[in-house]
Amino acid sequence: MVAFKILISAGEASGDLYAASLAAELLRRHPDLELFGCAGPRMRAAGVRAVVDAASLAVVGLIEVVAHIPRVWREYRKLLKAARAERPVLAILTDSPDFHLRLARQLKRMGIPVVYLVAPQVWAWRKGRLPGMRRTIDRLLCIFPFEEPFFREHGVATTYIGHPLSRLVRPSLGRGKFFRNHGLAEDRPLVALLPGSREAEAARHMPALMDAAARIAARMPVNLVLGRAGLSDFRERNPGGAIQVIEGETWDLLAHATLALAASGTVTVEAALLGTPMVTFYKVTALSWFAGKFLVDVPFYSMVNLIAGRAVIPELMQNEMTGERLAAEALRLLNSPVERDQMRRQLGEVGRALAGPEDPMERAAGIVDEILGTNRVR
Repeated sequence: MVAFKILISAGEASGDLYAASLAAELLRRHPDLELFGCAGPRMRAAGVRAVVDAASLAVVGLIEVVAHIPRVWREYRKLLKAARAERPVLAILTDSPDFHLRLARQLKRMGIPVVYLVAPQVWAWRKGRLPGMRRTIDRLLCIFPFEEPFFREHGVATTYIGHPLSRLVRPSLGRGKFFRNHGLAEDRPLVALLPGSREAEAARHMPALMDAAARIAARMPVNLVLGRAGLSDFRERNPGGAIQVIEGETWDLLAHATLALAASGTVTVEAALLGTPMVTFYKVTALSWFAGKFLVDVPFYSMVNLIAGRAVIPELMQNEMTGERLAAEALRLLNSPVERDQMRRQLGEVGRALAGPEDPMERAAGIVDEILGTNRVR
């Protein structure tokens, strides 16, 4: 029998993973709980009833989002209608601030407490969101250590729970078995090519990434592995199968890679936790980049360097992201075990900063229970 309901929502692949972990912990604690909301495949597998498919919210870029506004608005209205009809005792909103901060305002007006998991990056841009966050978020759960003091200074009730990936990211296979399973040459370095999880970003990154792969292969014998599939013209760009595709094994691929060329995002945090040397990159449309230059105020673009407070990994952004530059940085690291070892040590420091003393999802579930009050959930 369902005793109470919680709305839980995520709009990105990483958010789906984190929200699914929290959902599983809450359901373990409260078998009489029903979870519903905007859910991806992991959340659905964890037991969340999907009112909206999280894939419908996965849009990147200041300008690119415009074309998707009608669809996102429809999903927003659908989720809001479900909240009004089902009256959850609490809402857990994960990342995707353009969608969720708007939703939080409406939920607060209904008297529904809001827990926000994964802080919006207002420390980098759009600080004008802070007053609204103070009014609508009952507790902000941040996953990067430098965020808690920032938000507390601005009056937002915030708790640093540690990064969920710090307890999740592990390889499932040893190096030898992974190489044998995929027919990789064990006497060659493995270079992981990770263009991004979203179709549009991967499509923007692939030309330079393929160029870099060809330049690297021309200079030294390597295993080149693309960590995703489904790219429409990849086969035409990959004559003779020079680049192998291994999908769904990202953590094993990263754990056993000599070097990763990785789109800036969650995968760079995963690589850092696994101690994998990397070069990161990102490219958006020219108009989005131009607009963002006037809005974003951070010393680094990658989360790894922001956490470290210094340039641990090379960043090649926008016009700097060329096949030539990517290959040059990659070859420098591939030819220097000393530099790779130094980077691994620095990545180890980043990993330790992300791992709190308590499991992040257990900490988050405990905070949810505190906000609900034990008399309402037992």
